[in-house]
Amino acid sequence: MKTIFIINPKAGTGKNLDKRKDEITKMAAELGVEVGFYITKAVGDAEKFARLVCEETKATNPDEELRLVACGGDGTVNEVLNGIMGYENAVLGVVPIGTGNDFVRNFPENADFLDISAQLQGYTMKSDVIKYSGVIDGKEQTRYCINMFNIGFDCNVADTVADMKTKPLVSGSMAYFLSILVTLIKKKCSDLKIELDGKEVHNGKTLLSSVANGCYCGGGIKSNSLASVSDGLININIIKNVSRARFITLLPSYMKGTVLQNRMAKGFVVSPKCKKIVITPNNTDIRISVDGEIISAGKTDFEIVHNAFNFVLPQ
Repeated sequence: MKTIFIINPKAGTGKNLDKRKDEITKMAAELGVEVGFYITKAVGDAEKFARLVCEETKATNPDEELRLVACGGDGTVNEVLNGIMGYENAVLGVVPIGTGNDFVRNFPENADFLDISAQLQGYTMKSDVIKYSGVIDGKEQTRYCINMFNIGFDCNVADTVADMKTKPLVSGSMAYFLSILVTLIKKKCSDLKIELDGKEVHNGKTLLSSVANGCYCGGGIKSNSLASVSDGLININIIKNVSRARFITLLPSYMKGTVLQNRMAKGFVVSPKCKKIVITPNNTDIRISVDGEIISAGKTDFEIVHNAFNFVLPQ
């Protein structure tokens, strides 16, 4: 088995890179595990490296298990996922050192993803992903999402967070809180047609929609409480255009994952499950947050891929 830690040096605080490498090297030596490292240099680099090493391993030793451990946030995890898709012997691990780290929140609390020993001795399980295709950032593409897409309010928050994190003295949690306030003040809606498994379920103004494989976004907001990374289904939230006052009332329960039990949500919030989704903007292209990274898209097809990849669960 080959194990390579793919480290985003800018993830989280961007500090202690050498200390982190030393910790991994020491623990690997104690366990008798050979490890390698790759430090990313730019956006997209983790995906390119993951695909390259998968190709090389397939050519030289096709039966060898290749563990690629993404050390970063959900954006880094997304890149490595897209790099390994299609390679049966590739396994994705995650050391969550980013700002949000939402994908790993879908697993049991006793799974310590920061414990390097537990990572190196972890076992593999299958996980779903969402395949999406369309004209993305001006180019026809098919790609994969490991956790969640956010459109409208949640995407606008994620967009604002990126700017907030450049401000001095603004931490990750503070950046999310301030971004929510700013987005509430602006309150922009999207005009969308949404089809689930071939049936139109919504056409009009939408405050937000989240297309989910996992439950969490925004650093622990449990927006899609019905989602599961292993049930072979997509969970989609659709919140219609509600007043600012009503949404402020709904927001605490939305963040806790209890909005469907809130009587104020009746008639305004739906959260069905399905296998395929088509979202078509009625006007201009929309901005979508994909695992926390922002893209621009027109009509987009979403489809669940059940048991799509191998994932390391620490033990």
